[in-house]
Amino acid sequence: MSNFRESVRQTVRQRSGNRCEYCLSHQDYIMGWLQIDHIYPLAKGGTDTEDNLCLACELCNQYKWTKTEGIDPESGENVALFNPRQQQWSENFTWSEDGTEIIGLTACGRATLIALSLNNTLAVTVRRNWVRAGWHPPTEAGFTQTGHI
Repeated sequence: MSNFRESVRQTVRQRSGNRCEYCLSHQDYIMGWLQIDHIYPLAKGGTDTEDNLCLACELCNQYKWTKTEGIDPESGENVALFNPRQQQWSENFTWSEDGTEIIGLTACGRATLIALSLNNTLAVTVRRNWVRAGWHPPTEAGFTQTGHI
């Protein structure tokens, strides 16, 4: 991981609303710090510029690693993964009715859902408890109960 200037870290955190930009987990609700992720990995020629950086929880960051593409389970096609700098979350994903699972709305969303294992058992279990506590799904920063802006 690159050593970012504090101003870059602050910009990335503020821009994301202090949430993982893939699964929308808020910093206040996770054990561990949200990490700065290279959307297009350094290992594949990505840069440290702000337009290539996003905030990610440890789980999403570990599942993503150096992936930039994934298979859409509906079409079987290889597609680019969700890019939080170029795409809106609510156009690619929504929340299940009970708020515990992320649903992919597009080929990109579905491929990202699988590649980053956004509905892994731990994530769904934790979200279920966040829903019970009234912390989830996100309602601030442009997100509604269904994940649409």
